[in-house]
Amino acid sequence: MLTIGHLVEAITEEKITGLGEVITDAVVNSRQVTSGGLFVAMEGESQDGHDYVADAFERGAVAALVERDLPLEASSLDLRKPLKAQLKQDLEPPIILRVANTLEALQTAAMAWRAQSEVRVIGITGSVGKSTTKELVADVLSRRYKTVRSPGNLNNEIGLPLSLLRLTEEHERAVLEMGFYITGEIGLLCEIAKPQIGVVTNISHVHLERAGSMDAIVCGKGELVEALPPAPEGVAILNYDEPLVRELAERTQARVFYYGISPEADLWASDVEGLGLEGLRCVIHHGEDVIHCRVPLLGRHSAHTILRAASVGIVEGLSWAEIVGGLQATHSQLRLIAVHTASGALLLDDTYNAAPTSVIAGLNLLDDLDGRKIAVLGDMLELGEFEERGHRMVGARAAQVVDLLITVGERAKWIAKEARSAQLSENQVVVLGNGDEVIEYLDEKVGEGDVVLVKGSRGMRLDRIVTALEEIE
Repeated sequence: MLTIGHLVEAITEEKITGLGEVITDAVVNSRQVTSGGLFVAMEGESQDGHDYVADAFERGAVAALVERDLPLEASSLDLRKPLKAQLKQDLEPPIILRVANTLEALQTAAMAWRAQSEVRVIGITGSVGKSTTKELVADVLSRRYKTVRSPGNLNNEIGLPLSLLRLTEEHERAVLEMGFYITGEIGLLCEIAKPQIGVVTNISHVHLERAGSMDAIVCGKGELVEALPPAPEGVAILNYDEPLVRELAERTQARVFYYGISPEADLWASDVEGLGLEGLRCVIHHGEDVIHCRVPLLGRHSAHTILRAASVGIVEGLSWAEIVGGLQATHSQLRLIAVHTASGALLLDDTYNAAPTSVIAGLNLLDDLDGRKIAVLGDMLELGEFEERGHRMVGARAAQVVDLLITVGERAKWIAKEARSAQLSENQVVVLGNGDEVIEYLDEKVGEGDVVLVKGSRGMRLDRIVTALEEIE
């Protein structure tokens, strides 16, 4: 188990004795502190974690990493100075650990703690589908191995180190999500986590505006496979159906394992059938093995998620009974939530975030369901130069699926325009400016037999629409 002593040694590189209090978790939000936790104080855009150290101690934190002296009655160590004299004093938790930079100290500690572990690390990246893939992979591996996974979407330079500090001596596998905004970011995460297996879901225009170019996105995602150790220890699990992902094989020394719908992949799926809210049915092929599988994930696009998890299972030596058992027992439908409203309509809440591929996947699910189909689609942000084309792609697919299309925001007007130019009439397309207008428009228009998909980028706050629609009678 990680102790305060381990943490101090990792940061200072000084061998010490004592400070054996166990650290059970690490967080940057004091409200998430549990007994035995480590609180890492960081200065954010609107709040400073140093203002919440006292709150973290009251909630049970045994230590806090800080960058400045605090007027608190607590034991303290200045890790910027020699420890010998400081350790002569009585140190009782909670302990304040003063460092020059809390983020760098956190990363250093996580790297050292991971280095002493024999755990095999599975890193997962891609433009969409990372979190669901992470959860499903962990569900499969858990059928045989003691497995830890990064909680939620802790996938950046802060979240991944926090996840690694949750490792214990019991863990045999760690499944970590790796996010991307700029070149070099995934490379840093790999330096900290040292993954042996890398899974790439897809590469698209998500965050293009921030990344600068598609070349930058490809380069950034490729940092995962570049960091893998050579075969046989390292394995790159790549989406054969996407050329940009498939071509990453040229950038790794690891063994390449392809998955996809194409029979040319090492692991592939056929007879993919969306069962609406009942999940997905498909046939999985690997060599001479043919496995009929039904999994409780929504949408035909989830076939790729199934294949990713099964690929990791195969690479890690699991039997088909273990793999299928993990797939079927999963509760990994993280983003899209299906609820019935007070009026009897079925509401598909997919407001967490949006990109062209994920919106089209939502529309495909809507197409699989019976009833009057309504889509409330908002702006997709950070698409850069792909902005207009991406919205028009969504509009073209919406025209093939919906009975009523409602768009929200300036960018989403391209969705409406493309849908009209395809096959929807003027009466079937409604362009609105904000969520309040949508709520007002749909009041008394949504009822029994209607299926409503609500999706847009998180910044559009379409979740407010969902909350209001649930209460409409």
